[in-house]
Amino acid sequence: MSSNNAHDSELGAFLKARRTELSPAEVGLPDSAGRRRVKGLRREEVALLASISPDYYTRLEQGRRQASEPVLDTLARVLQLDDGERAYMFELSGRDAARPHRSTTQKVQPQLQRLLNDLSTTPAVVLGRRTDILAWNAMAAALFTDFARIPEKKRNFVRLVFCEPAIRALYPDWDWVAQMTLAQLRMEAARDPKDPRLAELVDELSLQDPDFRRWWGAHRVATQGSGTKTLNHPVVGPLTLDWSFLTSTDDPDQQLITLTAEPSTPSHDRLRILASWAAQTPDHPISDR
Repeated sequence: MSSNNAHDSELGAFLKARRTELSPAEVGLPDSAGRRRVKGLRREEVALLASISPDYYTRLEQGRRQASEPVLDTLARVLQLDDGERAYMFELSGRDAARPHRSTTQKVQPQLQRLLNDLSTTPAVVLGRRTDILAWNAMAAALFTDFARIPEKKRNFVRLVFCEPAIRALYPDWDWVAQMTLAQLRMEAARDPKDPRLAELVDELSLQDPDFRRWWGAHRVATQGSGTKTLNHPVVGPLTLDWSFLTSTDDPDQQLITLTAEPSTPSHDRLRILASWAAQTPDHPISDR
């Protein structure tokens, strides 16, 4: 499948997924047809609201037509997309299809590795494309798992969230965390739909996990930024940590993720205890990759 065809097919699936989540009342249409055979808006209703022909919109959903930027803008408004979903839709439209092909192999930037090594009480990892874990520090290993024991090709955060029991057990709100990491992977898939390793990852997890398969099919997307995670750590107990993404200026496909706690809180104190425990435990080495 060509890159353009892959984008068009994904765009159609995304549009369909979004319209099925909207009711006529939410977009100001009367629901005079009684019980509906399918959820959400019909294609004709989306076309009406977007002031385009039903045939044009049908071809978009079927991947047989590319949309102009004005049409995409209108569809974003009609389907009530948030900023991340709108950006994802534009990625799928093929506007960036001419960008150079990215190498499948990444290595952590040396300056990011040095920064990781200096963060003695702050868990931090460097994620690459597909949420591949490129590097980590001792605190991240103590918080999550000993990443060094995981084969490099399997060292992927989305895979670990779905497949690693110890990481699953960390999150009392695992469903939400899993869906958010998957939504970020969805955005990555829009940027490079021909990435063979990403396709392998999606195929593998779709076969192994019904939750992944269902949530991937929902076409939810999310952008990286910041937020709060709640974890139940087996050594130090409950932690409420703020996470932030910092993007490398030398390689925008590498992000440093740090997890910190507000000073003078139990979580802040527990991170210090975790740092002491990690310093005495040789099973959590700092990555030298």
